[in-house]
Order: sequence, then structure tokens, then C-alpha cells
Amino acid sequence: MIISKTPFRISFFGGGTDYPEWFRENGGSVIAATINKFCHISIRKLPPFFEHKHRIVYSKIELVNKLNEIEHPVVRAILEEKNLEGGMEIHHFGDLPARSGLGSSSSFTVGLLNAIYALEGRMVAKDVLARGAIHVEHELLAENVGWQDQISAAFGGLNRIDFSPSGKFSVTPIIVPHNRIEELESSIMLFFTGLSRYATDVAKETVENIKTQDTQLGTLHKMVDEAINILQSANSRMDEFGEMMHESWKIKRALASNISNPQIDEIYEAAISAGA
Repeated sequence: MIISKTPFRISFFGGGTDYPEWFRENGGSVIAATINKFCHISIRKLPPFFEHKHRIVYSKIELVNKLNEIEHPVVRAILEEKNLEGGMEIHHFGDLPARSGLGSSSSFTVGLLNAIYALEGRMVAKDVLARGAIHVEHELLAENVGWQDQISAAFGGLNRIDFSPSGKFSVTPIIVPHNRIEELESSIMLFFTGLSRYATDVAKETVENIKTQDTQLGTLHKMVDEAINILQSANSRMDEFGEMMHESWKIKRALASNISNPQIDEIYEAAISAGA
């Protein structure tokens, strides 16, 4: 049995510029970090003694005999393309609920690919995992998602990710003194709202608005350099980083109306007004 462990991520700046509809003309950059919450996937070849050939366990249990009968889109797409011999048993265990806005879908895709490669006796490079996940989500499933989630899940850590019009990407770890990391961690909080949504639904509106929102996306792109300067400068106040995140969030809400909801917006604005 193979077990993979893949981190979820939070995105600080540049989200939106990682969509190919944008960066293939303008380039793009994001700052993202993985967190200590994970997607765990186990996979093994299922012995041929069951009435079913494949067993897929996540929020539901699927017992099927043919790959095209699998309902989980990522599992079906990957297994069909890999065309693995024999039956498969796949179990998913997540530290956080699905569709919570932390790149969980891409973590699942990266984790499943990683586990399958290991089952085949292969340990592939991080960029191969990232490219593979992008291929699955963009080309096989035709989802409206950017590229940062797959890359963050594959590489891990606090990184600057740059996208070029050629379709290449580079990942640069952001080197920050330990005391600044502690200051950053003590200055941010992550909440679960109880709400969930499909990223591709939110991204669809963003993609449709890209050609009319070039000024806003250009601003998000420029914020990446400014934010890194704040993180790496001992003379900068960490609340400057927070103020930039607030400005970035206001721009992103303008790009897609369904990126948030009125109730959460009210809580968010109240917290900002109170100086939280």
C-alpha cells in the first residue's frame, strides 16, 4: 500500500494572475504558502476476490467494475489515462472539509498522482507532479482554475511562483528570518466559515472578466514585489502586509461576485474597522 501526504495552501497575493488566460499575455506572479493541514491518500492494487474491481472511498464509497463508472472526476480521469492493470482501491482522508477554499481539489490531484507514481515504483520531481495535476484539471477535466494550487501542493513551503507567457513557471522560496515568520504567523488567523463551494464555479466568472479587468489584475501582479519587500525588511511593519492583503481582497471581490458572500463580507469589514 502507498500513502501520500499533500499539504493545503493559503494564497496571499497575485491570485488571478495565475490563470493562463491572463499570464499567457501578461505574465503573472503569486505568493502562496502551504499549511500544516493535509490531504492523505492511500492506494493499493485490489486483490481479485471481490464482486467489484475498483473501490474508491472519500465522502462516499464507490464499488465499480469499469473505470468509466467511477463518479469521482479526478480519480476517473487519472485512472483512465494511466490505464493501470488490475483493480484499484483508493482511500482519501482530509484534515479539512472539501471545497473550503484552500486548494483541496488540487492537493487531491497531486496526492493521487504522487501515490500512483510510487505504486509504479517511480519517484518523480515536484515540477512533474505540478504539471501532471495541471494537465488533469485543465485538459482532461476542462476546469476553470488557475495554476498556483497545483504548484503549491507539489512544492510546499512559502514561495513566489512566476508564470511566463510561454507557459513555463518558476518557484522561488521566499527566504524570511525566523522572527519575521513568527511575527507573520502571530498576525494572521484562519477561520472555517462552514461554507463550501467549487473553485471552478468561482473561477469561471474571474476568467470571463479577465479581458475587462486588466488594470485590477495588473495591480495584483505588482503587489507581489511589494509584499515580499515587506516580509524581508526588518524595518517594515507587519500590519503593512495586512493592509495590502485587505486591498488585494477588495480587488479580487470585484473580479468575481461569488468569491465571497454578504454575511462573510459584513464580518470581514467589521473586523477591519475594529482593527483586528
